[in-house]
Amino acid sequence: MGRDLSALFDPMSVAIVGASDDPAKYGHAIAAQAVRAPHHRPVHLVNRRGGTVLGRTAATSLTAIGEPVDLVVISVPAAGFEAAVDEALACGARSIVAITAGFAETGPAGREVQRAIAEQVRAAGAVMVGPNCLGIADNTTDLHLASDHFTAGGVALLSQSGNLALELQLRFGAHDLGFSRFVSLGNQADVTLVDLLADCALHEGTRAIAVYAEDFADGRAFAEAAAAAGKPVVLLTGGRGDASARSAQSHTGALTTSSDVVTAACRDAGIELVATPRELTVVLAALDSGRRSRCHRVAIVTDGGGHGVIAADAVEASGLTVPELGRATQDGLRAALWEQSSVVNPVDLAGMGEQDPASYAAAVAALLDAEETDAVLLTGYFGGYAAGDNGLGAGGTALAAGETAAARAIADHQRTVATPLVVQSMYPRSSSCRTLASAGIAVFGATEDAARALAALTAPPHPASSGILPLPPAAEPLRETGYLATRRALEAAGIPFPAVREVRDEEQLLAAADEIGGPYVLKALHLLHKSDAGGVALNLSDRDALLAAFRDMRTRLGAPAYSVEAMADLTDGIELIVGVNHDPRFGPVAMVGLGGVLAEALGDVAFALAPVSAERARTLLRSLRTASLLDGVRGRPAVDVSAAAEAIERITAFAAAHPEIAELEINPLLVRPDGVLALDSRAVLA
Repeated sequence: MGRDLSALFDPMSVAIVGASDDPAKYGHAIAAQAVRAPHHRPVHLVNRRGGTVLGRTAATSLTAIGEPVDLVVISVPAAGFEAAVDEALACGARSIVAITAGFAETGPAGREVQRAIAEQVRAAGAVMVGPNCLGIADNTTDLHLASDHFTAGGVALLSQSGNLALELQLRFGAHDLGFSRFVSLGNQADVTLVDLLADCALHEGTRAIAVYAEDFADGRAFAEAAAAAGKPVVLLTGGRGDASARSAQSHTGALTTSSDVVTAACRDAGIELVATPRELTVVLAALDSGRRSRCHRVAIVTDGGGHGVIAADAVEASGLTVPELGRATQDGLRAALWEQSSVVNPVDLAGMGEQDPASYAAAVAALLDAEETDAVLLTGYFGGYAAGDNGLGAGGTALAAGETAAARAIADHQRTVATPLVVQSMYPRSSSCRTLASAGIAVFGATEDAARALAALTAPPHPASSGILPLPPAAEPLRETGYLATRRALEAAGIPFPAVREVRDEEQLLAAADEIGGPYVLKALHLLHKSDAGGVALNLSDRDALLAAFRDMRTRLGAPAYSVEAMADLTDGIELIVGVNHDPRFGPVAMVGLGGVLAEALGDVAFALAPVSAERARTLLRSLRTASLLDGVRGRPAVDVSAAAEAIERITAFAAAHPEIAELEINPLLVRPDGVLALDSRAVLA
């Protein structure tokens, strides 16, 4: 159950503390918006000097209003904030919007004051947005408590930036998008991004949720809430290129960046991740149609070869395919088009649109109905005949009428099918394109925007595999994470290792050799990166070779202890790296990739929130650039991918149950045709 935020978005009454007639003050801007809808609920303006504000009598205090107030906006200097909160709660406020800044963002002292105020608000059974926020708005309840007016629509925007909301307001207009709600997150001392996302998921007036966040207090909870939302969630975030601030002590840590973690969380939760306000707008415009496809086959219709080629490249660059059409579909297109038209894919009208604009509608309808088509892109000149000055002279009027009729026919046909249609036009604001847009068809002026829209529409609305698994109960913490201790813990979790003996002198070394049998591996213990330090000797054929390696290693490194292990048969095997890194925001994050000593150099890795199911592990393995190696190449046999996936499931579950481990890694995990064998491991305590 989420928190009850009804008093925040649909209060019975509102008061603005710090309302002002001074246009330079934020209390003026919010008061001016709030009084736009006085018929919906009482709006009280409070200014300690009294008098009038915006031509209305201002109360000198909340108490002076003489009646309870449901929601209080506080826009006063920081020195008066605590007193304003006290009075608001005393007057029965169930929600507070705290504009006032000067708390956690200023340092530890401000953070402590903020914490105490948030506890006071919660103890009173109230909720608070902010402090250090820019207000809220809810167009579905006629609540306007931000400095600007937001056009009504179906998008809820939860943002750490006020100016970004203003830019989106401008961009949304071209696509007939608008806002159901706007919330400036501020410091999230009480009401958090997760609380707001969960509430917007239940809000009938919200069709999609857009988020701008520069950081996540609890990234995993955010991802889980988005996965459960049942509505599209689109995330714009900054700083994804920065590496983790913590100094990594393993290959896993070194290879894991903030960008990897956020991308993995979004993919697992079904969140659309975007990089710019423009891309956010494009994705929302596409998703507004409500049509999505689970596959990735795109058919392209164009009236010129150049537009078709460029569109095909852009679509494929977005991760989609432009396959050749089936024989039946091609035959149907040939019957509808003229001889010069290409019907392979892209479908090129080759000038027929200039003779008969109805050919656009015929081609689009045939592709929307085709079984082998998951989405359709109409690209090029369509819209130009009705755009006015099109250089066609006297014939322009007739062509404009024909194009308008074709637009109506396309819109009517789109309403009858589930396959999504996206349009790129040189004239996106023409009357023909507006006809398409009015029918819920996304229209763009740029080919790359249309391709990105298709990628959003053809992505599955829910994660392809098992999504985000719950964290397991915490296990008994590991007290010691040396090589052998980590091995023993992983073996107990079901991960097989070669036989091993710990030795400290030559007598123990030779006894271990007799017990294990060659060939051997010798490792110097108590070194985190043993290979880099020359602390690993492989394929030692007999006792003499083992003894020589031991003496050399002891002279060079002086390690107090060593391990003697059975040398694994590397024939026909593939070395993987499997690791889990505990991210401070998203918790345990799994990494799988091509391993061995070149793991960092190759960088062929994939990420997911841990723990990872065996099904999800198979998907991660298949996403690697070198995935074909798993199936055998140049005469080598295929390896046991199922065994590798099951091992990944056990490793990630183990790490997720041990939050005291900052980094856990098995490298390499040898995958052979007959199973898996872990050849080395390391763990780093938080």
